[in-house]
Amino acid sequence: MILSGLKIREEIQRGTIHIEPFREKQLNPNSYNLRLHDELLVYSDDLLDVKKPNAYEILRIPPEGIVLKPGTLYLGRTMEFTRTEKFVPMLEGRSSMGRLGLFVHVTAGFGDVGFAGFWTLEIHAVQPIRIYAGIEVCQIYYHTIYGDYETYSQGKYQNNSGIQPSLSWKDFQ
Repeated sequence: MILSGLKIREEIQRGTIHIEPFREKQLNPNSYNLRLHDELLVYSDDLLDVKKPNAYEILRIPPEGIVLKPGTLYLGRTMEFTRTEKFVPMLEGRSSMGRLGLFVHVTAGFGDVGFAGFWTLEIHAVQPIRIYAGIEVCQIYYHTIYGDYETYSQGKYQNNSGIQPSLSWKDFQ
């Protein structure tokens, strides 16, 4: 089942869900809006290789915004750090952004129980669009989990401190 917004707030108060910083106005009936940080990562090479680290550059979103171009994958991150103790976190784009042709996760909207970190966003624009740091760009919601489970505590992306490029190359070591 999906937690209601009231249940999300209750679990934050209990300490089983952490959203830092938490702002009440971002809480929805069954999700919480997450905001876009002011940096983006763009790969430098046209050809990417899953077996090796790929070169990239960091772009800053200035106060006047930045125009995203179609055909480019931008990796961003949330301003909020989240952690769960007993729920499955899920990430979805917001319809307001999708209606502008801005997709914020291409494949990675599924989290693990115990994930702690900033969410790396796989941003793709259908047509040129100006975006700004701090916009509510996606939403997180929580599922209950059925059965015994092991909490995710170690992994390539656990306890990250910023945008995470693909670390798929580590799977080949």
